[in-house]
Amino acid sequence: MLQLRDYQRASLDALQAAWAGAGDAPIRDGLIVLPTGAGKALVIAALARETLERDPGARIVIVTHSRELIAQNHRELVGYWPDAPAGIFSAGLGRREAGAQVLICGIQSVWDKLGAIGPRDLVVVDEAHLIPRAAETRYGRFLSGLRALRPEMRVVGFTATPYRLDSGRLDAGEGSLFERIVYEANVGDLIQRGWLSPLLSKATLTALDVSGVGRRGGDYIPSQLEAAVNQDWITRAAVEEMVGYGRERRAWLAFCAGLAHAEAVRDAVRAEGFSCETISGETPRRARDRLVQAFREGRIRCLTSVGVLATGFNVPEVDLIALLRPTQSTGLYVQQVGRALRRAPGKTDALILDYAGLVRMHGPVDIVTARTAAQVRGREGEVRAKPCPGCGALIALNASTCEVCWVEPEAEEDAEAKHEAAAEDALPILSERVTAALRTEGGWQPVRAWHLTPEPEGIALELACPGGPQRIRLALAGSGYAREKAVLWWRGLGGGRDAPLDAADALDRRDELERPAAIRVRRAGRLSAEVALRFPDGRVFTDTRRAEDLAA
Repeated sequence: MLQLRDYQRASLDALQAAWAGAGDAPIRDGLIVLPTGAGKALVIAALARETLERDPGARIVIVTHSRELIAQNHRELVGYWPDAPAGIFSAGLGRREAGAQVLICGIQSVWDKLGAIGPRDLVVVDEAHLIPRAAETRYGRFLSGLRALRPEMRVVGFTATPYRLDSGRLDAGEGSLFERIVYEANVGDLIQRGWLSPLLSKATLTALDVSGVGRRGGDYIPSQLEAAVNQDWITRAAVEEMVGYGRERRAWLAFCAGLAHAEAVRDAVRAEGFSCETISGETPRRARDRLVQAFREGRIRCLTSVGVLATGFNVPEVDLIALLRPTQSTGLYVQQVGRALRRAPGKTDALILDYAGLVRMHGPVDIVTARTAAQVRGREGEVRAKPCPGCGALIALNASTCEVCWVEPEAEEDAEAKHEAAAEDALPILSERVTAALRTEGGWQPVRAWHLTPEPEGIALELACPGGPQRIRLALAGSGYAREKAVLWWRGLGGGRDAPLDAADALDRRDELERPAAIRVRRAGRLSAEVALRFPDGRVFTDTRRAEDLAA
């Protein structure tokens, strides 16, 4: 059975404590905030199982807005709990198993089917930020109808963005559904701990101008917004930058301001020689499935999107996001950037290209929380970042080194000359607290490449990292303690129990090994260090090595 990570376990413990009133008055309806990629589907599965373990007669409904999320939540539940009494109610998936004890469903299919669904003890809302505040909506009628059937019913919401553009936090104000946030995991903390992918940002030469665009309902008027940004020369310039930065990256997502804009970006990407398709709300379901599958498999390099893919889109390989849709919505900004947070084999980080000035408007994603979302606007005139003189990554104004290339800047006039055309108009995508932690001694470094080289006593494992190469000797041809260490490492890297006896055998069998995604080296004494390798699936291998075994 899949095991919960510590923060996932903590979220459920916090929910139970809030229901029990530990240290405070008990609540009935709580909110759990987990970043995109943090595994909320697994947490929901564990919540369902633990609820039925405590109360075998309980009836649960897990409701969301898209068939992709319905299928994902059902798949996660039966993977975590194969014997789960689970069913699906979704017109899009062609299933209507209303009587299931744990019912996973789409709000569009069930909001007016209360008679078939019957009373429920627990309602779990996935992507809870999509619940409108107004009572006369599908969600409003569904929840109030179920509560009329069972007044003691509990509701728990899961989201990465617990706030709305029009009405603020989900747990505040008149008519709020949730009483309070019982647990909130921070993006930056999960990145530092290796559960989410590091994010980078670059200063772009192209910047979208929306100074003349009107606003309605708290955001830009869609027709005016698209007219302002969908201009051929702007699109070609932005795509030229995107292609330049993305040539060595696998999967690009471009969020656009309208269908015509998305198609224009698509055509510009194709003109640069890369495969690209557009997905919108008008894309037929089967066509959309085919395109997403081709994108996931690497047969399409780029997808341009309008109105979709910001939620319920799970392609961990995404390693470049182009923000081409200006928005006043902090939630939309965080959801778009969140598409790049998942880890994947071979993925060391993800690049965010902010043509729309969203980082500057809303702040780094790891400090945008339910408590700060309403306070990040009104700073349009501030310049709070500068490009690194070594690689162009956006860094804090007072920073002297960059977490990407870790070089000391040259004289200020040289830095200005190198970046004279770059726009200094955005914040780093992660706060200085996180980027500083990632570049300090003992922090995780991404492994960008690796290879094995022969040595008299065996092989050397050489890892290319932003802070410089890491070299680890494995004495496979040695004896005693040295050989035992080498065998331990061979197995830790994914090799079989029968480790090679010499360098030639090791090089012939190198395909058995798995490249780590990141390495962390910490001092463990005057002459030794603790070395940890983190792999794409989250597995961590740790060992203590003598300093002489780590010499470059």
